[in-house]
Amino acid sequence: MLQLSGAGKRFGPRLLFENADWLITPNEKTALVGANGAGKSTLMKILGGMDSLDYGSVQRMKGMSIGYLPQDGLALSGRTVFDECLSVFDELRAMEGEFERLAHALSELDPESAEYAAVADRYSHVEARLRHHDVYALDAQVGAVLTGLGFSKEDWTRRTEEFSGGWQMRIALGKLLLEQPDLLLLDEPTNHLDLETRNWLENYLVSWPNGYILISHDRYFLDVTVNKIIEIWNKALHVYHGNYEKYLTQKAERRAQLESAYRNQRERIEHLEVFINRFRYQATKAKQVQSRIKELEKIERIEIPLEEPVPHFTFPQPPPSGRNVVDVVGLSMQYGEKRVLEDVNFTIERGDRIALVGVNGAGKSTLIRLLSGQESPTTGTLKLGHNVVAEYFAQDQYKVLDPDARMLDDIGRTAPKVPETDLRSLLGCFLFSGDDVFKRLGVLSGGERNRYALARILVSPANFLLLDEPTNHLDLRAKDVLLEAIGKFNGTVIFVSHDRYFIDGLAQKVFEIAKTDDPARGSTLHVYPGNYEDYLWRKEGGAAHLAAETAARAAEKESVTVVLQSAPEEAPLAAQAHAKRLNPIKLRQMQDRLAQLEAEIPRVEALIAVTEEALGVYVSADETQRLTAELTFLREQQSTLTAEWEELSMQLEGVVS
Repeated sequence: MLQLSGAGKRFGPRLLFENADWLITPNEKTALVGANGAGKSTLMKILGGMDSLDYGSVQRMKGMSIGYLPQDGLALSGRTVFDECLSVFDELRAMEGEFERLAHALSELDPESAEYAAVADRYSHVEARLRHHDVYALDAQVGAVLTGLGFSKEDWTRRTEEFSGGWQMRIALGKLLLEQPDLLLLDEPTNHLDLETRNWLENYLVSWPNGYILISHDRYFLDVTVNKIIEIWNKALHVYHGNYEKYLTQKAERRAQLESAYRNQRERIEHLEVFINRFRYQATKAKQVQSRIKELEKIERIEIPLEEPVPHFTFPQPPPSGRNVVDVVGLSMQYGEKRVLEDVNFTIERGDRIALVGVNGAGKSTLIRLLSGQESPTTGTLKLGHNVVAEYFAQDQYKVLDPDARMLDDIGRTAPKVPETDLRSLLGCFLFSGDDVFKRLGVLSGGERNRYALARILVSPANFLLLDEPTNHLDLRAKDVLLEAIGKFNGTVIFVSHDRYFIDGLAQKVFEIAKTDDPARGSTLHVYPGNYEDYLWRKEGGAAHLAAETAARAAEKESVTVVLQSAPEEAPLAAQAHAKRLNPIKLRQMQDRLAQLEAEIPRVEALIAVTEEALGVYVSADETQRLTAELTFLREQQSTLTAEWEELSMQLEGVVS
């Protein structure tokens, strides 16, 4: 479909890549990865036709369509959101009119005429295309995509120019998805999406009928959506098959192989050089010396590119707070007539790692601002515990920075006890290297200033961190630095993030801000123990399903017990004989069930531990009652599963297949 041959590109004097070959197939599901500045976005623009190569060629299949979404910078105006998205079907709409005209012409033309045959052929072509695109359901397609991207029905009739840059990018993404080009090029598509919308896009791309190429710093998103990785590394393109996790494994293996080959080659080169230097001036060895000189000249030297050092950063540990960091009772918040939060109750304890989730506009940022003291609740109480010092990172944190201060000087004043080398290392983790550290903050872009503001918080943290979208504008390396640093932090953290990998790696509890069915009411808060995976499992009915399965097994076990009790003396012998006559299929089923139980029991035990811990924190009477009921259910489930495991284990002892 599209092919790069001997491709090369420079950015000023710097070579990005050369001699690159890449055949892109119709069902390409690929991620483009590489270090910052390696040339990912440049290569994406070359594929989309917005930039050109300095060397080599790019060939596109005739008639293929390509859709390109940049990181930002798109601005739409002049139409409503719905009409803007519907505009991608303008050609089909025009074809609808042509279809009606062709039908009318066929009814009037002589069926035996050549003109009739030509019109009938065109009619058949137009009808097939309209049927393929399901032209009578275009409005429904637009509505489904807009809903998935987080637009309410009220938003559909608003003008596109009323929306901020992030929402404008959502509209542009929606248009591309509706257009369904042969090749979709998405440069950081999750940057402007909340977690729920990111999950929707992930599922949408999994069933995407054509090819796409992604650039993303969301590791979980890449793991689910791609089956091939193209890495720009050492000025060349390297292909890895599989998702991002497999890419990391394969890359480590390739690196090890390259280092082994390098060592072997160095040993051979040193051996040849020793021989040449030793016998260079002996006439009897002249022939052998010349032979080894030629061999040495022909060796193509293996180079080991310098890997960027893996940065590590540890928070300066703050003084501990009291056990209860925050107590919230009956909190409500409204702006004018609009209710945002209503009757919110919870307690945050020292050491908690809490992910704040919910649909866009539910009130996550509002709650963070309330906890930080930036705003006061309309009703209810919010009380910070003993010795609690909060530090707030906002999405627009850069606005509070001194634009005239130099970066290194500013962060040095914030952390006077941290050595300058450590400060520069930390800034390097957040993509500020070399002379960048001497720039004045006012000349940085909004994204750069937000990255710097986050690095600034890390060097002198309080014991209660409130982070609103800290992973925005961070690459994979910086996210790993942040995740590792917070993991070692002995304070308390509540955060909002749309990065699944980051949330799963950090969260111990999930606070869901949930909108109610009544639009006049504000959002409420629900507490879920565990990480985001545990939260999804509960939301999708995992607990109810597990309860139903446990009840069914208990009923089955009871019926078996009744049968055995009807013949108390003969039953053990009969059961033993039956066990010994088990066929291989039945035996395998029992063994599989035993393995399932051995996996389920530790999971239930872990949930019991988390629920017991949650019960130790008073949130409200209703929450205590709910947790108590859940703990009772989990303990009953543990008992049932353990009994079934013991029974199966005994049955399998001495079984002959």
